[in-house]
Amino acid sequence: MTTDVIVTHVDADELHARVEQLADLLVDTVDGGASIGFLAPLDRAEARAWWKERATGVAAGQLAVWAAHAGGRVLGTVTLAFPDKPNSRHRAELVKLMVHRDARGRGLGRRLLTTAEEAAATAGITLLHLDTETDSPAERLYDAAGWTRIGAIPDYAAAPDGVLRPTSIYFKKLIPAAPTR
Repeated sequence: MTTDVIVTHVDADELHARVEQLADLLVDTVDGGASIGFLAPLDRAEARAWWKERATGVAAGQLAVWAAHAGGRVLGTVTLAFPDKPNSRHRAELVKLMVHRDARGRGLGRRLLTTAEEAAATAGITLLHLDTETDSPAERLYDAAGWTRIGAIPDYAAAPDGVLRPTSIYFKKLIPAAPTR
């Protein structure tokens, strides 16, 4: 992993300021075959609109987004989605972990995952969960990072090429961070 990559928390204003770079990342991720909710080819305007819609959730505290950037480019992102029900405030869902194809294989996915896990623990979250395409490279990342796979749902979502694929469900228990004074 190159040391010039910086991972920062993204607020709603920065999301709007970086929307073109975020759209580029989303298009590249989908075009690269990652099953993250979109079909290929993904139109840039659709990618831009999707990110702009996320700004509302970020501003409301329903989503927390981190971006990895270097040289004026966003190379990856990860998001935590927080439930709004009183009985589920101890957990969050890890969503949309993306790494640009140019930056893969250098530890950036693991760095983003660790950033989200540490931020969740600091916020008092004790349980994370996610779903990912079965037999995808993402599964190797989650397995190596200590996540627990609890099963798979057949034909859960269409891959970018439109073919229905199974999805694996994972969770990870977190130890809340000690309060700081």
